[in-house]
Amino acid sequence: MPGKTQLDRVVIRFAGDSGDGMQLTGDRFTAETAALGNDLSTLPNFPAEIRAPQGTLPGVSSFQVHFADHDVLTPGDAPDVLVAMNPAALKANLPEVPRGATIIADKDEFSTRNLSKVGYATNPLEDGSLESWHVHPVALTSMTVEALAAYPSLTRKEKERAKNMFALGLLSWMYSRPTDGTRAFLQGKFGAKPDILGANLAALDAGWNYGETTEDFVSSYEIAPAPMASGTYRNVTGNTALSYGLVAGAHRAGLQVVLGSYPITPASDILHTLSGLKRYGVMTLQAEDEIAGIGIALGAAFGGKLGVTSTSGPGVALKSETIGLAVSLELPLIVVDVQRGGPSTGLPTKTEQADLLQAMYGRNGEAPVPIVAPCSPTDCFDAAVEAVRIATTYRTPVMLLSDGYLANGAEPWQLPEIAELPDLRVDFASGPNAEDAKGAPVFQPYLRDPNTLARPWAVPGTPGLEHRIGGIEKADVTGNISYDPDNHERMTHLRQAKIDGITVPDVEVIDPSGEARLLVLGWGSTYGPIAAAARTARANGVAVATAHLRHLNPFPANLGGVLRDYEKVLVPEMNAGQLAMLVRAKYLIDAQSYARVRGVPFTTAELVEAITALAG
Repeated sequence: MPGKTQLDRVVIRFAGDSGDGMQLTGDRFTAETAALGNDLSTLPNFPAEIRAPQGTLPGVSSFQVHFADHDVLTPGDAPDVLVAMNPAALKANLPEVPRGATIIADKDEFSTRNLSKVGYATNPLEDGSLESWHVHPVALTSMTVEALAAYPSLTRKEKERAKNMFALGLLSWMYSRPTDGTRAFLQGKFGAKPDILGANLAALDAGWNYGETTEDFVSSYEIAPAPMASGTYRNVTGNTALSYGLVAGAHRAGLQVVLGSYPITPASDILHTLSGLKRYGVMTLQAEDEIAGIGIALGAAFGGKLGVTSTSGPGVALKSETIGLAVSLELPLIVVDVQRGGPSTGLPTKTEQADLLQAMYGRNGEAPVPIVAPCSPTDCFDAAVEAVRIATTYRTPVMLLSDGYLANGAEPWQLPEIAELPDLRVDFASGPNAEDAKGAPVFQPYLRDPNTLARPWAVPGTPGLEHRIGGIEKADVTGNISYDPDNHERMTHLRQAKIDGITVPDVEVIDPSGEARLLVLGWGSTYGPIAAAARTARANGVAVATAHLRHLNPFPANLGGVLRDYEKVLVPEMNAGQLAMLVRAKYLIDAQSYARVRGVPFTTAELVEAITALAG
């Protein structure tokens, strides 16, 4: 009987064909891990093709989960355990698996035909090429089929589809994960199909029992729960957290959410999530295209709702004209850009941060827009609430920049108390706000709040508040059409001053030693890798400070002073150096760009190397 070994952390990667259910397997393992109280971070990785040829390298799908008894900042640089469901999964992932790690492979799939598909001349499970790893060839497919002999109504192919549950059962045994949540999930998913339900449950049990009875594994493992603040937690992805943040922010503002959206990877789950929240007053409309989606959202904003549109980089390009219209109309609108690899169609399922300059400048004319960027999957909730605050307070469209890594990644989230969220109640215009030349009360649609420079939000149909609307330049205060040169310049400067005057928190610096000469400045999803790398560098004796930006337009008021406090500034980002260019231009400092555009997050190791080299 194998014993149990205590570990403080582990990184597991499930990999197989895109039809092998690796995302579901990883998701269920993650959910059970979260239920045990471990801190965790995940990295789903799947092809953009609907169905690449079976057993080929382009069709490999993987799901990596890093869980520990302490604070987890990244999904892990490399897996300690690789579960490879076929030769393609092994070949695609082996370069990232360190020697000495564990490989569990479905030996049934290592046939001559499958090996030849990916260029293996011999079977790597048998030719000694994997002797530097701990390899466990397991007959996952045949044992799954054998375990389902009691289900004659299912074909062999249908039985083979349950092998992901066998693998999940085995890994659940190996790492002392419960399976109750997975059983409940399967009951909910297949309750109306008794044989399919029974087969999946039987495969799950067979995998667990195999681990418990085989002599192939010398030990199972336990990872203690991570210390966390008391409260109610749930496992959440960035897209789900962002959706909930929009609803919570709208609730605190007393507004109804109206989402106009066109499905696009990796933002589609926002539409899916919000469409299931009708009971909270959420209205979703799936438009025929990107332009129609934002048109719906802006029309809803004109009608007194919280207008939201969700998309990715290519969709932002299509929406740019209507974003400019929203700037001119000065109405609250939230544009969610879940960034992905570009240009054009680019890498639809891979992550990138290359839309920053598009968010900042991607419109005709002088059309400034505030930009908010979450730093983690759970921070997507708070960033969405912040976007609601800015949009409604300052009457402006807001760009909310998530990315594919945050959108699909998951981590434990402590549910906030609603009463602790900011009060965002909106005061709509209800009557005249000025007098005409004769002293009669009138409504001036562009008479600004002296503190925020926001114009009144007048809901159509309110008696006495009739006013012109449109994209042609407006006269200051009256909103009448104006071609006057001086008025256009005044309106241009007013719109810019409104954005520049948005109140945002100061950027915080983490410098434990107080002796750092190097500052690492990040934004968005680079937070985890930068924090993990700084932690490692400090443990190695390198003095380094870090700062992270949530607000990219306007920048925090203290950012310039912070940057000038350090001799060197390093800016890692998943683009060609866009933030570095912005801070160089604005603050005239020699910020050093560390730019990678590979479609995957930074690793801790590469950032430690970059930090150490520059600090030295």
